Amino acid sequence: MRCVLPRAPRQTDNFGSMVTPRSPRQRPKRRTGFTIIELMLVVAVAGVLALVAYPTFIESVRKGRRAEAVAALAQVQQSQERWRSNKTSYADNAKLTPNPPDGLGLKASTSSGLYTLTIDAADASGYTATATAVAGKSQASDSPCQRFRVSMAGATIVYGSAAAAGDFDESPSNRCWSR
Repeated sequence: MRCVLPRAPRQTDNFGSMVTPRSPRQRPKRRTGFTIIELMLVVAVAGVLALVAYPTFIESVRKGRRAEAVAALAQVQQSQERWRSNKTSYADNAKLTPNPPDGLGLKASTSSGLYTLTIDAADASGYTATATAVAGKSQASDSPCQRFRVSMAGATIVYGSAAAAGDFDESPSNRCWSR
């Protein structure tokens, strides 16, 4: 005995013509993915976002690296006060790097080498210390804040900053020293 399977009913289109149902293999494949135009638009949008965000990112990095100069000058301040408590005057630049008791025992540059440290003036009543951005390093292009200075005169501490050339801004609104 032969088993006969029932046939699928014949379908007709809107015009009365006979249409046979398509098997899954005969269905048109759906295309997936992106067109070249869509990819170009995504790249263009990403490029515009990068052009806007990159300068802001670099400025934030520079501001963060300014903290290295501020921290180095704070070390100079602490070392100068320790020196002054045992001596009759503050230490000059020659005493910056020798180890105690002959000097302050500090390095002439910051930990990552972005700034150099100098003691510009020192006497019995005060001192002036400066951190200067090293030429060729990233902070050298931080134009308004290439030099940081701490001045101690009597009992008054004055903070200042300046570009590579020019006068120091010692006003309370100085944006390089974020206090």
